[in-house]
Amino acid sequence: MAFNRFSSRAKFILWLLIAAVVFTADQTTKALIMSVFHLGESKGVVTGFFNMVRVHNTGAAFSFMASEGGWQRWLFTAIGLAAAGFITALLKANANQKLFGFALACILGGALGNVWDRLMYGYVIDFLDFYWQSWHFPAFNLADSAITLGAICLLLDELLRVSRSRK
Repeated sequence: MAFNRFSSRAKFILWLLIAAVVFTADQTTKALIMSVFHLGESKGVVTGFFNMVRVHNTGAAFSFMASEGGWQRWLFTAIGLAAAGFITALLKANANQKLFGFALACILGGALGNVWDRLMYGYVIDFLDFYWQSWHFPAFNLADSAITLGAICLLLDELLRVSRSRK
């Protein structure tokens, strides 16, 4: 396979590039939303279960701690930066592992996308609104999607590792 021909350093750089693509896509979509939507505005129904909306989340996932006095901005920023440092170290040490590296790259790019929002604006910009009838899932963004994809890939990687170790 072509992947195996590259050095560990080259693979590490590849994972960082994937994280950079995730970060860039996240920030590009957020900039587009900020230029087109006003806060709280929704631009009609995209499908029967999906809207685009502009929401500012000062909390964590599902707006956890959003109603606090503002100190949570710095807590979540610090957690995101610490996680990014830890993930970067894991990527460097495990650059040869494809699924694990991809998972970590997705999480890294997403985490840095949300950290950037917190540093620049004091909140995370969310805009993807999935719903069923009158029930709406909390709005989220591409960074959140990348983090979720990365977490799913981490679980899959572990399941595959356990399966291989039983053989």
